[in-house]
Amino acid sequence: MKKNLSACTTVLVGKNATIDGSTMAARNDDTFGPLNPMRLVVYPAYRNHPNQVKAYLNKCVVDRPATGYSYQGTPNVDYKNQGIFDESGFNSQNVGMSATESVYANERVLSFDPLNTESGINEDLIVATTLPFINSAREGVSYLGSLIKKYGSAEGNGVIFSDKNDIWYMEIVTGHHWVAQRIPDDAYAVTGNRVAIQQVDFSDPDNFMWSEGIQEFVENHHLNPDKHGWNFRHIFGTANFFDQHYNTPRQWYGHKLLNPSVEMDPLDFDLPFIMRSDRKLTLEDVEQVLSSHYQGTPYDPLGKGTDEEKHLFRPISLNRTQNSHVLQVRNDLPEAASTIMWMCFGVPTFTPYVPFFGQAQDMDESYRETPMELNMDLKSAYWMYRALSMIVEAHHAEFAQQDLDYLKDCREYLYRWVNTIAPQVAGKDDGEVSAFLSAESHKMVAELAKRTKNLMAQLIMHGLELSKLTFVMDKNL
Repeated sequence: MKKNLSACTTVLVGKNATIDGSTMAARNDDTFGPLNPMRLVVYPAYRNHPNQVKAYLNKCVVDRPATGYSYQGTPNVDYKNQGIFDESGFNSQNVGMSATESVYANERVLSFDPLNTESGINEDLIVATTLPFINSAREGVSYLGSLIKKYGSAEGNGVIFSDKNDIWYMEIVTGHHWVAQRIPDDAYAVTGNRVAIQQVDFSDPDNFMWSEGIQEFVENHHLNPDKHGWNFRHIFGTANFFDQHYNTPRQWYGHKLLNPSVEMDPLDFDLPFIMRSDRKLTLEDVEQVLSSHYQGTPYDPLGKGTDEEKHLFRPISLNRTQNSHVLQVRNDLPEAASTIMWMCFGVPTFTPYVPFFGQAQDMDESYRETPMELNMDLKSAYWMYRALSMIVEAHHAEFAQQDLDYLKDCREYLYRWVNTIAPQVAGKDDGEVSAFLSAESHKMVAELAKRTKNLMAQLIMHGLELSKLTFVMDKNL
């Protein structure tokens, strides 16, 4: 089976931990190369035609029900070679899903329940087989759990489900075993490519769900290394040199940004998954984590540390972050406009998060149609934002402030746009809501493209003045 795992970072925030009462489920999708073109689409609802979904990455074939909801997806353009992946989105029932955070089990547990790499559920089709058929975040966990029981899992995956009340984080670690935890309303969570869930309370089914027989599996095979408790991370996860330099520092820095008063060690294998912050968290806070690269520490690749320090830890935002998204459910807006996927198609450090309402059925062409290669007309949002990322990073010291000013202005415009447009859906039927939100989204996308191309033009002209191919002795020569 071809491996195309997502090396990602996840941030989750409960509704009572946010400044506006929203739930936020966010993730960076990082692939193993800087260019993996993606699209943003809306799949239509369907009725009365049961069908099968076939994976491109292995031999998995999943039977789907006869009825499915419409849903957003972020598939790969080169799906035949790289798999479909749909990554993230909301369905028409206002349920969000983001998949997947690749996680890795240890060899002890895998020796007794190996991954079904040949025909198990994999990242290629995990969204398409789940999101169209669920009505709540909790139902998403149970539905995907039933698929794992039937087909097995081809990979270790962390999967997010969200709605207006709940956020569930599900970790599938072996061929058939998984645990899911509800993020407390007053808490947030951060993780990156390690088994994250820690102590599991099997007497609390309101906040934990698990695969059938997982306790017996652990007991019968003597897999719990702890003298007391049932720590999912200790039993199923890894704790090695790779984790300390690739994974745990990202979790450390996420907590450092969201909870700066708490001192932690970036090499600590037991960093907490879930914490409470001493302040209400905002959309900007979540975006800041996902766009970060250890700013203010010696480990910043764009900073002033030594060469060794700057390459010691893997940062959160990368040139191979193909999309970064925040699935937000705003409980202070009309329900028909309450779900917003904030999508960033460039490197998150340099490019904005653009809002797309979950109930808008017509996606703008610049997001819906992405060519495999860069076209200099920059009509594609993916290529436009990736081009901006490259320009800014190429002269980071000179261009950083202009880019930061642009991002701040974009956020102000987009926050105002959401808060102006969303209330206007009140009293409209479903068809009118979709048409209205779609039309307004087209205008917003065009405005962002205009601002972005203007910035790129300014930066290119400035860059021409920075050329080292110059020699001045006489102003007339």
